[in-house]
Amino acid sequence: MNTRPRPQPRRILLVRTSAIGDIVFASPLVAAFRRAYPRAHIAWLVQPEYRSLPEHHPDLDEVIVWPVREWRELWRRRRFGRLIRELRSFRKHLRARRFDLALDLQGLLKSGFLTYLSGARERIGLGSREGSRLLMTRIVRRGGDSNRIGSEYHFLAQSLGLPTQDFSMVVPYGPEAAAWARELIERAGLSHGFAVICPFTTRPQKHWLEPRWAELSERLHAELGLPVVMLGGPGDREAAGRIRDLAAAGPIDLAGKTTLPQAAALIAGSSLLVSVDTGLGHMGIACSRPSLLLFGSTCPYLDTTRADAQVLYHRLDCSPCKRKPTCKGAFTCMRLITVDEVLNAARNLLGRAA
Repeated sequence: MNTRPRPQPRRILLVRTSAIGDIVFASPLVAAFRRAYPRAHIAWLVQPEYRSLPEHHPDLDEVIVWPVREWRELWRRRRFGRLIRELRSFRKHLRARRFDLALDLQGLLKSGFLTYLSGARERIGLGSREGSRLLMTRIVRRGGDSNRIGSEYHFLAQSLGLPTQDFSMVVPYGPEAAAWARELIERAGLSHGFAVICPFTTRPQKHWLEPRWAELSERLHAELGLPVVMLGGPGDREAAGRIRDLAAAGPIDLAGKTTLPQAAALIAGSSLLVSVDTGLGHMGIACSRPSLLLFGSTCPYLDTTRADAQVLYHRLDCSPCKRKPTCKGAFTCMRLITVDEVLNAARNLLGRAA
């Protein structure tokens, strides 16, 4: 019987190409691997639009960018020969790093393929599907307490024997973003405290009503003394304009006007964050700020792991519908969350009297 201990990995690749919230959820794995293997080279493979999320992590040695846009454009233009050459070049780029352990944290065919391209001797897939399990040497199921934020990554760390005593999400944003946020806070007169709202996400069934965001903005300022900053992406500018115009004292509208590190730095400097189920919202918990998350169609993590973070959620018979709502656009689960409920929860988190 072979009783020799398994060799410790010297070069580790984490593959989680997207999106904001999922990268934030997976971020504790970097520190867990660093504590387990202090001398290892740890890299993260990501899509270009999200590279700024992991690149300032103090325990990460390298960020590798997957040029997915270029590959898609070559496919669209039917330049298959060029695409094959680019793919081979990327494979060579990965294998030159001699990873001996690669983890597919996404579990999809595309992420499994990238993990396989790395040439790592050991390839571990988290809940691999779409055929990606055929490209792995080991599969770890998506386990853990589904009520806990980032539970699948916590369970993965436990399954791999990594230390999990301080398994906390982080969003390192770097000195330039920190300086930008400090300057904006001072210039906008927010030094005595402010709230951040993140009303936007990719699916309408996850949205709260725009008039309620406008009313909430007014009342956060009037009743809690917190002026409001609104964050979102470039595609949210039109909706942000509607919310801004509905509020008598409109929020400071920064939708589409910040980088991800700048948004994180601003959230880190805030007094309160209120958000729907979206990546920017999860940053509030990662930045240790009082946070309220409004959930409806998706399975909420009712255990935020923090006393100053809370999920507001009204479970219905149809919950969670995820991507297949049956309410014909009524989105009752989100309508049941009232402005008064959000304000009362905010007061409790902040310890402020009505």
